[in-house]
Amino acid sequence: MVQQQQQQQQQQQHRIYILQFRKGEPEQEVACKVSQAKGAGRRVMYYYQDYGGGGKSGKTVQSRALSLRRIFAMLLFSCLCVGTLLVAPVSFLSFVHSDDGGAEAAAATATRGGVSGPCSAVGNDSLCCDRTSERADICFSRGDLRMHSASASFQLVSGNSTAAGEEERIRPYTRKWEANVMATIDEVRLRRVPPGGAARCDVRHDVPAVLFSTGGFTGNVYHEFNDGILPLFVTANHFRRRVVFVILEYHDWWVTKYGDVVSQLSAFPPIDFTADRRVHCFPEVIAGLRIHGELTVDPARTPEGKSIGDFRRLLDDAYRGRVEFLERLERRAARKRHHRGTFPRAQLAPPRHATSHHDRPRLVIVSRTGSRVIENEADVAALAADVGFDVRVIRPDRTTELCKIYRELNASDAMVGVHGAAMTHFLFMRPGKVFIQVVPLGTDWAAGAYYGEPAARLGLRYVGYKILPEESSLSREYPTGDPVLTDPAAVAQRGWDVTKKVYLDRQNVRLDLARFREELVRAHQYLAAGRRRRPRAA
Repeated sequence: MVQQQQQQQQQQQHRIYILQFRKGEPEQEVACKVSQAKGAGRRVMYYYQDYGGGGKSGKTVQSRALSLRRIFAMLLFSCLCVGTLLVAPVSFLSFVHSDDGGAEAAAATATRGGVSGPCSAVGNDSLCCDRTSERADICFSRGDLRMHSASASFQLVSGNSTAAGEEERIRPYTRKWEANVMATIDEVRLRRVPPGGAARCDVRHDVPAVLFSTGGFTGNVYHEFNDGILPLFVTANHFRRRVVFVILEYHDWWVTKYGDVVSQLSAFPPIDFTADRRVHCFPEVIAGLRIHGELTVDPARTPEGKSIGDFRRLLDDAYRGRVEFLERLERRAARKRHHRGTFPRAQLAPPRHATSHHDRPRLVIVSRTGSRVIENEADVAALAADVGFDVRVIRPDRTTELCKIYRELNASDAMVGVHGAAMTHFLFMRPGKVFIQVVPLGTDWAAGAYYGEPAARLGLRYVGYKILPEESSLSREYPTGDPVLTDPAAVAQRGWDVTKKVYLDRQNVRLDLARFREELVRAHQYLAAGRRRRPRAA
């Protein structure tokens, strides 16, 4: 009886057959793998071309007997797929889904970005560099690849005598057009070597490697996200964490600062290319990163149609655990204060006729020190409170834990700050919220291009508050009518050094409270209307 029940259960199990084809590549043997899905009791069978490039596609697979009915179903499905390929205007189609190793197969098909380009069809034992972008070069190689830091190279072990000595060089940083910066980035070679001339493997990996640099402008939060973290998301997210990051100009502080985010993209510890002298071997290497623009992700140019919203959700996943931990610590501290009868002082007194503290939209002022300071910041905070906001003031610096900034802004309804690198933190805000950027004289274009437009793409309501000459501290240094006050564009023609010295390094702002109040009132009304539209919980 028990045996009959087991047979019935086996008959009820479903098997999913996923076939994957590539167009424009030579015919190769089709390999098959049966995978037991985690915690599901079902089997998923994956079919894919065996490129011999390492990882699962390079391992020996065991054949299994299939019933005639299942073979017929497979052949029918294959015909449908081939028919689709004949009419589809794309280089390849993948039909892959898994809770387990199938994601790895999907990732392997999308290694070169899933978009058309000079290197969109790199096969095994190949080396190709795409240098068509004005922003960054990127190189791809598949086969037996060995990291040899002593010679600043990756070796592609190949018996292809016709391509012997092939070599490509790359500086894997995303500011290709800035020669002075690129000159500071270490150069890495990708070169083809015969089997007898290759370094011996010390560590073998069955997942690809992505090589990039944390040099250049790293240290400035805007560049850390724009030139590094976002391009890393664009280049590596489709691997579903089955990828190893190899870092040039490795900094412990960078790994610590961005560890929560990086761990969402890779399940493995990063490798210090220069300091780690072991020979790491990979089935595939991507040298360099793809970049789509200023603080943005273009869905049309990613393998899976990912957008800046998907990156924002990755940040949620990255910081959720740490935020919950911080909240537990605060609740514990609050209980201790309650028992002692001591309580912290509130930052600001509530305005007259204010609603409940928790019912008021929260506004965060990102405070600056040095230059571009809001000289009457305390008055601005009091003004926002009087309009009806719950006001918080944060003063982030290079040592501030990113998770703590994320926590404040993720919980906020509005952010106010003066143009500068700290405005990058708008990425921590939820779509539908308000971002008010104070735009000093001479910064109109940069404020819009670097922060305003990207914020709008994220789904924020962006407000650029352009100050008047009398709101600038420069009005106390230059006479009325001076081009510095009346024609910043003409001053900008004298070069970046002049612009930086005058408008970025020497300018503060004193906001006209009556004028700025209008923006705060509009923001408050917008947020209040959004709350009214939000459906009430049952």
